[in-house]
Amino acid sequence: MDLIKDLFKGDKVIWIIFLFLCLISIVEVFSAASTLTYKSGDHWGPITQHSVILMVGACIVVLVHNIPCKYFRVLPFFLLPISAVLLIFVMGMGVLTGDRVNGAARWMTFFGIQFQPSELAKMAVIIVTAFILSKFQEEDSANPKAFKYIMWITGIVFVLIAPENGSTAALLFGVVFLMMVIGRVPWKQLAKLVSIAGIIVVLFVGMIMVTPAKQYRDVPMMHRVETWQNRIKGFFEDKEAVPAAKYDIDKDAQIAHANIAIASSNIVGKMPGNSVQRDFLSQAFSDFIFAIVIEELGLLGGAFVVILYIWLLMRAGKIARKSEKAFPAFLVMGIAILLVSQAMLNMMVAVGLFPVTGQPLPLISKGGTSTLINCAYIGMILSVSRYVAEKEEQKKQEEETATEVKLQAATQILLEHARGLVATEKGNQKEEDIPENLSDILGDIADKEAAFSDTSKPVSEIK
Repeated sequence: MDLIKDLFKGDKVIWIIFLFLCLISIVEVFSAASTLTYKSGDHWGPITQHSVILMVGACIVVLVHNIPCKYFRVLPFFLLPISAVLLIFVMGMGVLTGDRVNGAARWMTFFGIQFQPSELAKMAVIIVTAFILSKFQEEDSANPKAFKYIMWITGIVFVLIAPENGSTAALLFGVVFLMMVIGRVPWKQLAKLVSIAGIIVVLFVGMIMVTPAKQYRDVPMMHRVETWQNRIKGFFEDKEAVPAAKYDIDKDAQIAHANIAIASSNIVGKMPGNSVQRDFLSQAFSDFIFAIVIEELGLLGGAFVVILYIWLLMRAGKIARKSEKAFPAFLVMGIAILLVSQAMLNMMVAVGLFPVTGQPLPLISKGGTSTLINCAYIGMILSVSRYVAEKEEQKKQEEETATEVKLQAATQILLEHARGLVATEKGNQKEEDIPENLSDILGDIADKEAAFSDTSKPVSEIK
């Protein structure tokens, strides 16, 4: 039992949320990976691989949450240059060799393992933003220099990620913005940022929607314009105007089958393993796994998943509020906002409230790098919660020690006055040496308490 307590430290609620997300992931990925099973011919292959990744992720959680959170601030010094070099390398290989997956060069293979450099870049930006905000905190707000430094770092990473993964870049930018709001960056600077970003987005979207996609094919870093156009047009298209008999289900197959999966479900769903639309959704185990969750677990299952993510955010807020130092508080809030925002984006896509983005559902979707990085995020939250708990325990012990010192001082004074009264009755003490009122006794108690608090003196010398 003591071994388990030593291994699984930190906030118990975060551990419970992590466990539930992993259990849901194993069940739903096993069910949703039918297309992978068909292609590979191995029934247990996809889920075995996913289970191994989750077990490795659990080990990462245990490892990271035992690291003092103060050491996390050094990670960006390594992660930022490494991730920047890898992002440039992946982008360059995509241009030179045309080696892309689903039209995007996001992955690279290292010793047979595929991973996304953008995941490392996201982690680095979140940590460095928390560090900068903590260092530039002033009495009423953050120093204006914090905004400048954060924008330089975020802007460079944004430019490196956006051409191949626009949704991830936009998500990261939004999370950094919310962190700056929490970090008390002056509203004037934030308002300027929102205005400039809004104008750029409107102009950029208007330009790519008006100009034919073929004109961008030879423009560097603009090869995904056609994909962006199709997703935006598909989202705003009035599908109700098309008669059911003429509706082309293959035009937006993923969205159509995700809608069918949700519409054919009920309160409790079809139960795990009974999904029909998993065979038609090419990304049923990743981008659209929430649709499969609703189809198999029903509205109750879908609501339970939403509650888990909201609970994670609320718990992170509670941990941050208890933190005495700024860096752990900003770090835990940045991580929680990133995980929950990505989850909400994935779920909104699955239910048709947002254009397709390609964002996986954190800790539930089948993945490699993203799952391991998300597990590291959970480990960091637990590390901060462990730091907060240790500080609270230390504060409690100090209060108990102070109370004990006061009791010892009061007891000593009362004993001395009792002896004085006895001595007076025997005629061994003058009357004027006896305290006249309670305030004199309290003053003696305060002096004695100070003497007890002086650890340089042995108790035998206190008179």
